[in-house]
Amino acid sequence: MAERLADHTTLRLGGPARAWVRATTEAELTEALAAAAPPVLVLGGGSNLVVADAGFDGTVVEVATSGVHADHEGDDPTCGGVLVTVAAGESWDGFVATAVERGWVGVEALAGIPGSVGATPVQNVGAYGQEVSQTVARVRVWDRVLQGVRTFTNADCRFGYRTSRFKAEPERHVVLDVTFQLTIGSLGTSVQYAELARALGVELGTRAPLADVRAAVLGLRRGKGMVLDPADHDTWSAGSFFTNPVVDAADVPPDAPAWPQPDGRVKTSAAWLIEHAGFARGHGRGAVSLSTKHTLALTNRGGATTEELLGLAREVRDGVEEAYGIRLVNEPVLVGVEL
Repeated sequence: MAERLADHTTLRLGGPARAWVRATTEAELTEALAAAAPPVLVLGGGSNLVVADAGFDGTVVEVATSGVHADHEGDDPTCGGVLVTVAAGESWDGFVATAVERGWVGVEALAGIPGSVGATPVQNVGAYGQEVSQTVARVRVWDRVLQGVRTFTNADCRFGYRTSRFKAEPERHVVLDVTFQLTIGSLGTSVQYAELARALGVELGTRAPLADVRAAVLGLRRGKGMVLDPADHDTWSAGSFFTNPVVDAADVPPDAPAWPQPDGRVKTSAAWLIEHAGFARGHGRGAVSLSTKHTLALTNRGGATTEELLGLAREVRDGVEEAYGIRLVNEPVLVGVEL
């Protein structure tokens, strides 16, 4: 029986793949990528995919590589940093837990984010005041055009808000491993997010113990249904379905959150726009709904189809555009479907 994408995505949606290869080593991964005839879908943790009900008429290459290697053990008190190279197939949250345990500072506020390490530089994953672009030193990839391994330094990755050169060229680069430049200590980076500061009971700009930061972030994410739990349908999602839009300052609705950007524009809150356009938590149709905990997540309540989910996504997107003239953009990758 063909492997179903629904069994490998956090939305639990998606039909069968024509062929499936599971790569547990870098050699297996590059060989599979070189040998597979297009179309090819590279699958990590499946947390950022919306796959058609018809499935994928091509080869799925599942990235199941492993390994976390530091350039030293960090027990030298004169050394303030460590380079840590992590295989693309490693669990991202598992790596964050390891970093906190080892006293590696810089990713603690990114706890609880589902998916694999290899996906994080593609999306420039971020939350609670941190982004991976702040700690990525280099990214090794398999270039599907040149048919070889390439290494990109941070400056070459073209990081932006939830984007990178890898996202801009989705058919070209497959991440093999990511090297992070982390500091060593017992305190996290300065807290830059007001909600996290309140949860920790500290002032903005101050620091808190690594373990406390991770625990507080996990608590906040669980409260929004953003930590995977098979028993909680609010977590049967792809996380935030829409990115926070970046618009001209004049286009931000009165009273909406606004965060100035380096280019002079303003980032506002997709969740605020959704709620104020009339879509409350739990708003739904059939077997899909907005999360009962957070309006940014579109959820499968059990037995849903991808088409049902996309119907809800279109309803929300179009409602926000009608109310505010701002067109929301989906964050998950769409496979075999259009929004």
